[in-house]
Amino acid sequence: MTSPATRQVLTALTQRGQIVRFVGGCVRDSLLGRAIKDIDLATPDDPETVTALLEAAGVTAIPTGIEHGTITAVAHNQHFEITTLRRDAETFGRHARVEFTDDWIADAQRRDLTINAIYCDPDGTLYDPTGGRDDLAVGRIRFVGDPEARIREDYLRILRFFRFLAWYGRSEYAVEAIKACALLAPKTAGLAGERIAAELFTTLEAPDPVPVFETMVRHRILEAVTPELCDINRLRSLCAFEGAVGVADPLRRFAALIVGNTAAATTIGDRLNLSGKQRQRLITITQGSELVAVEMNKKAVRVALYRLRQEAFADLVLLEFASGSDIDRGAGPARALLAYADSWSITTLPISGRDLLGQGIPEGPRIGRQLEELETWWVANDFEPDRRAMLDRVTSVSGSD
Repeated sequence: MTSPATRQVLTALTQRGQIVRFVGGCVRDSLLGRAIKDIDLATPDDPETVTALLEAAGVTAIPTGIEHGTITAVAHNQHFEITTLRRDAETFGRHARVEFTDDWIADAQRRDLTINAIYCDPDGTLYDPTGGRDDLAVGRIRFVGDPEARIREDYLRILRFFRFLAWYGRSEYAVEAIKACALLAPKTAGLAGERIAAELFTTLEAPDPVPVFETMVRHRILEAVTPELCDINRLRSLCAFEGAVGVADPLRRFAALIVGNTAAATTIGDRLNLSGKQRQRLITITQGSELVAVEMNKKAVRVALYRLRQEAFADLVLLEFASGSDIDRGAGPARALLAYADSWSITTLPISGRDLLGQGIPEGPRIGRQLEELETWWVANDFEPDRRAMLDRVTSVSGSD
């Protein structure tokens, strides 16, 4: 509320006397004493007026969602999402045709969850028309009004509900909302894959997402959204082990949920429009590797790191250790392996095809075969042979051909 960037934006928006309030996550997290990631503001002014006010004050205005009343302001390299008060005129299961309004209650009534409908004046005065503050205090994640009606307005709200439940809620307070989510879960089939992925990954970032995913599996909600993601026992083991080791990763947790082989990982990667890097990582995890085991000496670790690289090595180490039953005994060795992996600089083969050409080996498949043989020998000798030693080996092998 008092940072220079915030004051600049607030001054710009209130110069005509309009009321501007903080809303959503920044208010919610402030009440809980959590770090604030984004600042959202609400105003009765329409987007065109908001843009004019910002630009007149020298603040950059970006029309990021102008059809829905949203302008992004940039001040001191900080982003502020400013949305005009609105009500839904029509809804289409994911998108809505909105009408702008100056009615704060109407704006609150169209929001998804009560904990997202708490407003705060710049002087710190709270406005809570839907009872979100009391819900937040006890971990009750509640839709504004009728749960089924709110979900039918936007089916992504099913996944948003469970995301907020994982981060802020307690399931015992969410019985009616969960029933509505279960009823309408098949409707998520029409959602964009990247939107589903974003919600699932954010949910999996929660300190303990297991209870929420257990609920989603029990009520067949996760099955409707992503049928390949149902291995709760594996997720439970991984999360417990990550907690003991002190690391966590949403994509690794996502991979732990996958039931099936690399074909399942490929299918879900395609459906959710994951990036190429994410898809490859899922495939590597589901394939596993005989190079990684609970008992590994330093040489074996170096070989695994060279073949897999650090990220895949860490994924497979944690999943391998998590499959064991004794978390306390495994946490220390796993931490030691990961620390060693971070400290070891992965080296590169000190010889190339050009070097082989210089040794008189003709162009063609033989170059590739020779490099593979040299790499195998180099790895077997713990990466110690240098370029000179490898060239001597080329000469020796070529002379014996």
